[in-house]
Formats: sequence, structure tokens, C-alpha cells
Amino acid sequence: MGRCPRDVDLFVHERDLQAKGYRYIAGIDEAGRGPLAGPVVAAAVIFDVGHLPHLPDVYDSKALTPRQRFVLFEKISEGALAIGVGIVDNREIDRLNIYRATQVAMVQALQKAGHHYEAVLVDAMPLSLECPVFSIVKGDQRSFFIAAASIIAKVERDRIMDKLHEEYPYYGWNENRGYPTKKHREAIVQYGLSPYHRLSFDCYGQDNPGRCQPDRKHVD
Repeated sequence: MGRCPRDVDLFVHERDLQAKGYRYIAGIDEAGRGPLAGPVVAAAVIFDVGHLPHLPDVYDSKALTPRQRFVLFEKISEGALAIGVGIVDNREIDRLNIYRATQVAMVQALQKAGHHYEAVLVDAMPLSLECPVFSIVKGDQRSFFIAAASIIAKVERDRIMDKLHEEYPYYGWNENRGYPTKKHREAIVQYGLSPYHRLSFDCYGQDNPGRCQPDRKHVD
């Protein structure tokens, strides 16, 4: 593994919070804001900042291979005090918008973790909570806690998309994970929209203007 750049210290923010007296800290990140289909998934990972697992390979999930993410998923699950996952489906995304849906998924993840926390580190998203929240741009590349959450969220969402692929194999979700690849858009034009597509997104692309409107019905 060893994907984290050697000159990057992922514990800068964690040590700063520890110095300020915080002990139980949650890291939060999401997977799936950009896809045309499927849910947005958020993960909250809570650690005792004074007793951290030795996981030097934890880094931004996008920089890791599926195998690396799976191995780290297991190790993070063993080393964290608690983990929670929040899932907001495509229909709720259409109702709320993806920004608000992501916030909802993140709050859900914290609630489902079911453990006391005193501060939150989150990847570039403001959250209204009763405890201090520190929103960090590119947090999955700058914070161990956020990077750990990014891995949990990515693995969980990939598993969901694998199951949805079995139901609707035309779109290649086992490979593109719902993102707007050329193959995915071509399948949409050929087969129409599945019940898992986000109607508020530009599903058909610029080459097929006006084909995907918020009031368009899913094709079962």
C-alpha cells in the first residue's frame, strides 16, 4: 500500500484537537455525490484520539485500489470505537438536492455510530451540530479520521451499487458505480432510466438535451 505521500502528516488536526482537550473525535466523509444513479453514502468513524490504531496506509479512498480499500475497511472497523453509515437514496436526493442530501446522510451516520463524540472533522461540508465541527477542504487527504471515513463510505457504497447492478445490469454499475461514463450514458439512451437514477441530474448528457427533467418518470 503506502499511498499516503510521505510528506503528509494526517494527524495534524487530530493532535491539535487533542491538545485542546478533546478525546472522542468523529471523522466524516461521503461517497457518491457525483453519480447519476444510486444513493449518497456517508460514514462517521469515531476514535479515541489517545489510543489510535497503527494504520499508516489510510488515505483518500480515491487513491486506493478496491483491494486496498477492503483491507483497510476491515482494519478500521476493528480499530475504531464506533462506525455509523448514513444512506440517502436517489429519490430523496431529487427531493432535497445533493448538497442537502449529503448533509442528511452525514448526520444519519453520526447518529447510527451510537457513541459519544466531542468534536467532528468533516470533509468540506458545514454541519449544524451541538459540538464543534471542523470542515476541512480535501479533508480525506489531510486528516486520518476523515480519510478513514472516506474508505468506509466508499466500500459501503460500492457494495450497494454491486447489488443494484444485479437488478439492472445494463448500466455497468459494478464498474462505473453510477458515474456518468460514456457507457453509462449510452445505456441510458438505449434502455431509459432505472428506478435508481437521479432525475434531478443531467442523466442523458449534453448530446441529448432536455431528455432528463425532474418530473420525468423512471422506466421500470
